[in-house]
Amino acid sequence: MVVRMTMATLTVAFGLALAGPAAAAPPAAPAQPEHVVLFVLEGFGKDSLKTGAMPVVSRLVKNGSVAWSATAVNPPLRLPTMASIFTGLPVEKHGMDWDTFDFARGYPRPPLMFDYLDLGGGKDTAVFFMDESLYQLARPASYVDYQVCGRLRPECRASLVVTYVREYFKKGLQGGYNHYVYALPHLLIVHLPDAGRAGSEHGWTSKAYAAGLKDVDDAIGSILDIYKTYKLLDHTMVIVTALNGIGESKQNGSLPHVPWIASGANIKAGHTIAAPVSIIDTGATVMRAFGLETHMEWQSRPVEEIFRAPREIVHNQPALNLHGQ
Repeated sequence: MVVRMTMATLTVAFGLALAGPAAAAPPAAPAQPEHVVLFVLEGFGKDSLKTGAMPVVSRLVKNGSVAWSATAVNPPLRLPTMASIFTGLPVEKHGMDWDTFDFARGYPRPPLMFDYLDLGGGKDTAVFFMDESLYQLARPASYVDYQVCGRLRPECRASLVVTYVREYFKKGLQGGYNHYVYALPHLLIVHLPDAGRAGSEHGWTSKAYAAGLKDVDDAIGSILDIYKTYKLLDHTMVIVTALNGIGESKQNGSLPHVPWIASGANIKAGHTIAAPVSIIDTGATVMRAFGLETHMEWQSRPVEEIFRAPREIVHNQPALNLHGQ
């Protein structure tokens, strides 16, 4: 058999040889978060994971980005610290330095994270508090749902808040019956104080503290399973932090340090955050996750290095529905 090769054939073959193998397709862009879940613990530190009682949080650390010594606020008390997360301001600026609900003092005066989420992008929020003192932060708004279950009710434990969230999702599927928010919220905040209470009452090396850590970890896993059930988890960013560390439920004059963990959609895996992080930066980071601008009056700044890819600012973008569509 005679093989005839024209000059054109040789030219094409030579050009392919110079070009080398076909270029690989660019990697797929990471999924951008359409939902954020913020878990706020108490009495939680890096050593809490050494007990083996928190496999869910340990996986979030492995698959996400972490700062083990994020600065909290002083005093390291429940209400002042949560107010700093919500307002993006230190205690001396938001002014809430007490730790019990006081009707006469009213709600926070500065704008809250929820106000900016609604104003900047039409984002809704649901908040589950597990202490009556935090009712001080429950300023009514059409874009926020609050549920409070405190220590005056013995059944108010981590497992119960899971039930609350599960029922909230079911109602969201039905159009948000008896809710301010008539769909699944973009931001879900869950307060889980069980471990901190057990450590304060029974000691930080007690079986009760280890059991409290396990209860909190189980609750986090169960709530994330709810997102998985509704096919939302792949588009969800998760943040885990704490109001105070191990043994830091009282004011001691020093600035406390707490873990700050981010995992999930568009978050770097296995990353240790190099830049300084403050718990006050939580609000701006949530805004950044949604592609919204941070307001300049905040002292909250987004933790930029945790994100795998940038996101354009988009206003009034609807969230995924309960079927992930």
